[in-house]
Amino acid sequence: MNPWGLAPAAGALLLAPLFLGVIHRTKAVFAGRAGKPLFQVYFDLATWARKGAVYSRTTTWVFRLAPLASPAASLVALLLLPQGGFRAVFSFPGDFLALIFVLSTSRFLTVVGALDTGSSFEGMGASREAAFSALAEPVLLLCLAVVAREAGQSSLSGIVGSLTGADWQRAGPALVLVAASFLAILLAENARIPVDDPTTHLELTMIHEVMILDHGGPDLALLTYGAALKLWALGALLTGLLLPGPTGPSLLGGVVFLTGMLVLAVVIGIIESTIARLRLDRVPQFLVGAGAFAVLALALVMR
Repeated sequence: MNPWGLAPAAGALLLAPLFLGVIHRTKAVFAGRAGKPLFQVYFDLATWARKGAVYSRTTTWVFRLAPLASPAASLVALLLLPQGGFRAVFSFPGDFLALIFVLSTSRFLTVVGALDTGSSFEGMGASREAAFSALAEPVLLLCLAVVAREAGQSSLSGIVGSLTGADWQRAGPALVLVAASFLAILLAENARIPVDDPTTHLELTMIHEVMILDHGGPDLALLTYGAALKLWALGALLTGLLLPGPTGPSLLGGVVFLTGMLVLAVVIGIIESTIARLRLDRVPQFLVGAGAFAVLALALVMR
């Protein structure tokens, strides 16, 4: 156990909603609007936390467990993830498998919580979420396997931030393919455009939003905060793979990491401002394409 890893995890708990704020501001700039304040997500979370929660008589304890599981799973993921030159709090061989398992468990509980409402509308969203995640999670595992093979490590603390300029010269095409594939999966896993639109309320197109329609008050705040933490965790993983900083805790490592996260938030905002949401029958093709990139990258590093 590395207690120093608690520092970046605490920073993520504080800054994750700001990451969403940067995305919203970028989209507003591209649309020529004033947009929401940069800290609007914090205001929304505080407002929801002060309200009461209403539960249908058809729901059980499963429905109430889902909002608690979302931020809890994201927090565990942050404890497994090295950030800004800090080693993870918990590090062991194969911990990237534990990371995927924790995030999958959170999704599973959110899906069954939606099904627990007895609503066919939420069941529709849960079905879509389960189908698309079955395509996205293997691709995420393949991306991590490629980087692990190139880094010669089986732990996230050894994989993240270990790639050097020599690695990029030797396996540059494979790493570029991994980066493109990982970005596609990051968007899919966090219900972002082009897979899903987090701002839509068009009934026939919603995926994640439809699953949390019956949640309100503190439960909605927990789900939204958990989604922000998950986006931060996967963004930090992508940033750490692409922008390795100095080994060990340092001011430079923190600056490089936060700059990379800021750039990633802007890139996501640009993507959501310049392309449209895919039709639902096109989403599997998008995820399979990301998987093909990952398979090709794995073939390149294994040769």
